[in-house]
Amino acid sequence: MQAEQEADERADDAGEESVARAAVRAALLEPGGLVRAVGSGRRRGAEAPRYQRVELRYVDLKGTRHLQVTEYDERQAHTRNAGAEAADSVVDELLGTPYGNWHVETTTETLRLRYTKKGKSLLHRQAEQHEQQTSHDRTKQRMLDPGAPFLIELGISDHLGRVKPSRQSKYKQIDEFCKLLLPSLEEALSAGRIETGRPLQVVDLGCGNAYLTLAAYHLLTAAGHDVRMTGIDRTPAARERNTKRVASLGWQDRFRFVDANIADAELEVRPDVVLALHACDTATDDALARAVGWDAPLILAAPCCHHDIQKQLKSVEPPAPYALLTRYGIVRERFADVLTDSLRAAVLRQVGYRVEVVQFVDSEHTPRNLLLRAARTGAAAGPQVRAEYEALTGEWQVTPHLATLILDPDREAVL
Repeated sequence: MQAEQEADERADDAGEESVARAAVRAALLEPGGLVRAVGSGRRRGAEAPRYQRVELRYVDLKGTRHLQVTEYDERQAHTRNAGAEAADSVVDELLGTPYGNWHVETTTETLRLRYTKKGKSLLHRQAEQHEQQTSHDRTKQRMLDPGAPFLIELGISDHLGRVKPSRQSKYKQIDEFCKLLLPSLEEALSAGRIETGRPLQVVDLGCGNAYLTLAAYHLLTAAGHDVRMTGIDRTPAARERNTKRVASLGWQDRFRFVDANIADAELEVRPDVVLALHACDTATDDALARAVGWDAPLILAAPCCHHDIQKQLKSVEPPAPYALLTRYGIVRERFADVLTDSLRAAVLRQVGYRVEVVQFVDSEHTPRNLLLRAARTGAAAGPQVRAEYEALTGEWQVTPHLATLILDPDREAVL
C-alpha cells in the first residue's frame, strides 16, 4: 500500500513538473512575447551547470527574428543566436540543464519556476506587462542608462546624459556590479529566500558617496520593486551631501542615511539585501559579519585592500614547499588577497550561505575586482567544508578576522 502511495506521489510530482516546464517552454518559444528569461542556480543533488547563469531574449538580425542566448561563466559572457528552426532544440537543451530557477518575463506575465530541495517544481505566474525590445545592439549592453538622472546628479554623466571621460571607470564598476545584483535578487526571490508582497529592504554598508546606493535603488525600482534603501556611513559631509542628492531626485521618502560604524549598525527592519563596495581591509569582514547577524538572504560584497592576513603572513613560517609565495613583497600581497577571500568564502559557507567568488569588472577599471556573492540557504555545511578550512588556516597559521566575528573557538557557526 505504501509503495503504491509513493508511486502515486512520484507520478503527481512528475506531472506537475511536466506542466510547469511546458509553461516555461511555451513562453521561451514565443518570438513575439518573450521579453527576457534568466536561468540560474542549480538543482539540489545535481551537477552544477557549465554556466552560472543564462539569459534569453529575441533579437532581429537582418530582418529575421532569432533567439539570443547569453551564457555567463565567472569571467565573461558567451552569446549565440538561434534561428526559428533551431530554437526548439536550444530551449530543450537549456531546460534540460539543471538550473534551479527560471525567471521569465513576457509581454503579459512573469513566470517564476523553482525546484525545491526535494526536487519538486513550483511555478508562480503573475499578470504583468513588459515591453519587448528586439533591436540588436552590437555595443556591449549596459545595465544603467548613462542618461539616468542620478548619474547626472552624481557628476558621473554630463547634462547631455553622456558619461564623462574621467568617470568612465567609476561608471563601469557600478554598471557591472548592477549586472550581478539584479539576477542575484531575482534568483533569491524565485527561490523563496526573500518574501514578496512587501517593500524590499536594501542596505549599503560603508556607502561613502553613495554611488552604488543610488544605482541599486534606481536599478531595482526600474525593475518594478518597491525598495527601501539605507546607507550606512560615518562621514558627516558625505551623509549631508547624499541626503541633498536624494532629495533633489525626489527619493527622500524611501531613502535614509545612518551615522554608524559598519560593525555597530542597527536597523529597524531586517535587510533582504546587503551591499558593500570596496570597504577597506577588515571593514569588509565587519560588513559580512553584520549581514550574517541579520540573517540577510543575499549579500554582495566587493572587498578592497587585504592588510590583515598580509601582516599575519609576515610573521609565520610558510608550509613546505610554499616559501616562495611569501618571500617577495608583491607576491605575498597578491597571495594574501587570494587567501583572504578564499577564507571568507569558507567561513560564510559554515554559517549557512552558498558562496560564489566572481570577477565583476575588468582589472583595467579597478584592481579590486572580485565579488563575494552569498545566498543564505540555511543548509548546514558538511564536515569537509570545516575540515578544508581548518587545514588551510592551520597550515598557514592565520586567523581570518571574519572567523573571529562569526565563528566560536570550536569553529561552530554563531547564527
